[in-house]
Amino acid sequence: MEELVTVARFGSHIEADLARSALDAAGIAAVVTADDGGGQRPHLGFTQGVAVLVRHEDADTARAVLAGVEER
Repeated sequence: MEELVTVARFGSHIEADLARSALDAAGIAAVVTADDGGGQRPHLGFTQGVAVLVRHEDADTARAVLAGVEER
């Protein structure tokens, strides 16, 4: 199993899905994960936002892609 690292955290699934789409367009596979009861309990205190994860070797490139998206 490949090591996954978090490259960004967002306040909603929508924002995280947009980031994942940007990474997908750049050829970087990414997954979105959150500890929010399947989206039913986003207000719970143990959540730390919605995370976007990529393979360790893609992390630097993914961060650069996401930084470019935020600048627009």
